[in-house]
Amino acid sequence: MTVAEGMTADAELDRADTILADDAGDQADRKRRAHIEALGEGVIEAIKTCYDPEIPVNIYELGLIYKIDVDDDDVVHVDMTLTSPNCPVAESLPIDVQDKVKAVDGVKDCEINLVWDPPWHPSMMTEEAQLELGMIY
Repeated sequence: MTVAEGMTADAELDRADTILADDAGDQADRKRRAHIEALGEGVIEAIKTCYDPEIPVNIYELGLIYKIDVDDDDVVHVDMTLTSPNCPVAESLPIDVQDKVKAVDGVKDCEINLVWDPPWHPSMMTEEAQLELGMIY
């Protein structure tokens, strides 16, 4: 029905508002996405405090973090690698990352998955890290 057929402009606007209004599910989804985004930012900031002691750049900028996922229970899953399988901090660095991520407000737990594929290469570093180390790729 159009305005010309008897529906008032106010009624048309009310109908449009009803159609476009968020339902509770949309509001909950937006709230969850905002929560995950804030949690993710906190996790990244925590990871940026972790360093390979032989390289003066944090492991996030080095490109050692391949993936960060947050599940429905706010458990963070991190896929990470090391600069080499023979890295002297192979045992301690993942634990350091796990402890720092678990300390982020809102994180219930953290699971670290150490992966070797794809193998890390210096070209995986951020541009800032490459500049800092004098290694432009």
